[in-house]
Amino acid sequence: MSKEEIFIGAIDQGTTSTRFIIYDQKARPIGSHQVEFTQFYPEAGWVEHDPVEILESVRVCMAKALDNATADGHNVDSGLKAIGLTNQRETTLVWSKSTGSPLHNAIVWMDARTTSVCRKLDKELSGGRTHFVETCGLPISTYFSAMKLIWLMENVDSVKQAIRSGDILFGTIDTWLIWNLTGGVNGGLHVTDVSNASRTMLMNLKTLDWDKQTLETLGIPAEILPKIISNSEVIGKISKGWPITGVTISGCLGDQHAAMLGQACRKGEAKSTYGTGAFILLNTGEEIVDSKHGLLSTLAYKLGPKAPTNYALEGSIAIAGAAVQWLRDSLGIINTASEIEGLASQVDSTGGVYFVPAFNGLFAPWWRDDARGIVIGITRFTGKAHIARAVLESMCFQVNDVLDSMQKDAMEKGEKAEFLLRVDGGATVNNLLMQIQADLLGSPVVRPADIETTALGAAYAAGLAVGVWNEEEVFASGERAKTCTTFKPALEEQVRKKKAESWYRAVERTFNLSDLSL
Repeated sequence: MSKEEIFIGAIDQGTTSTRFIIYDQKARPIGSHQVEFTQFYPEAGWVEHDPVEILESVRVCMAKALDNATADGHNVDSGLKAIGLTNQRETTLVWSKSTGSPLHNAIVWMDARTTSVCRKLDKELSGGRTHFVETCGLPISTYFSAMKLIWLMENVDSVKQAIRSGDILFGTIDTWLIWNLTGGVNGGLHVTDVSNASRTMLMNLKTLDWDKQTLETLGIPAEILPKIISNSEVIGKISKGWPITGVTISGCLGDQHAAMLGQACRKGEAKSTYGTGAFILLNTGEEIVDSKHGLLSTLAYKLGPKAPTNYALEGSIAIAGAAVQWLRDSLGIINTASEIEGLASQVDSTGGVYFVPAFNGLFAPWWRDDARGIVIGITRFTGKAHIARAVLESMCFQVNDVLDSMQKDAMEKGEKAEFLLRVDGGATVNNLLMQIQADLLGSPVVRPADIETTALGAAYAAGLAVGVWNEEEVFASGERAKTCTTFKPALEEQVRKKKAESWYRAVERTFNLSDLSL
């Protein structure tokens, strides 16, 4: 192997697992490692992670990926130019800046404990649920970091004390990782990027800075917040004590924004990532588009401090692949997630069964925190294969709902209302899922050869900042298109419409169920 090989690394810190992938100069993965970490469910609707366990998962993945690449003959030690990182968004942490110890477990994005905080603000603020939409693009919801931070400030004694003494730092997962990677208590950098900051409810979408009025209204001290930077710039170097030392960190994006970059989504192009949840983003270019149909105005990416800002419309779905995990871990219907495709393929329909996975409420486009999951249409004929297929259909129906909202918003602006759906994420290896998506959508679905575009996007951002790639190379899609798989709809239009109507009836039945007696 040539001694002049150039490599870029990517930390991909997701909701259930962490990966580290090393890419060569042609953006091909040459070494990787992945580990799962513990999910904590202290109460119904609560989801937490151990921040220290997440740090350790990064350490292990780095070391193992380096070993794997080296074993294959790559001189990564001398050729690794930079790393980027991407992370689960909204998940909220607070820690002591003097000791580096977390003051509480991380509260995960899908956690619903802040329902009472949201309802209180909804009643008290003049704009109700949409009070902050004009500045941050987001409604008041359990989903976003600000609500989780308020809960911590109101309910955790160690957090209250740390605020009084000035010994506290707030951040999302990206901030926690960068602070520790760059030294921690010994000069660690307290930063976040514009995409992660845009998911807190605290950043002004126009100024790309923390919004003072929002902070005052919510009672959040500005001094605990990280500095906001772009997605692609030299941030700092990895400190001693990590498997990779002295390497530049030069890219940082929230996972869905990284997937947009990994999919090379330009203005007018949409992607859907199927992971624990499902997230559909449409690049709206340099224009902030306000949705009238339940979508979020958010940031797509900003590829450098002086680069133009690209915005997006987003539809966020809380439960997608997590429903498959539920079948596996809670019901025991399958032993591994991959088994669902074979089981669901045993039947050619759900037999009239509809499953709505509103485990902690419904996100876009419904925004109902009072919704709860249901399975309807069960008869004596129903078997586990029907349930499995209904779970897969639920993922696709939810994506359809979001795309329908995107089309309505586009038509009202007098723009093209058809989007080529590019898909990625671990669940897209399921060919049946992708065919169901095409059938229920009534239009083609395009899957790239490399479905793990989230890590690739983080690598692209890092490589752009240090000159390994330029934007023209990153967004060149001609060669990439040749390796895509396209799933074309095969369902009759009349059947598709009837199934959609049945799905909407099922969704309506999930409302106002949060107070059911235990």
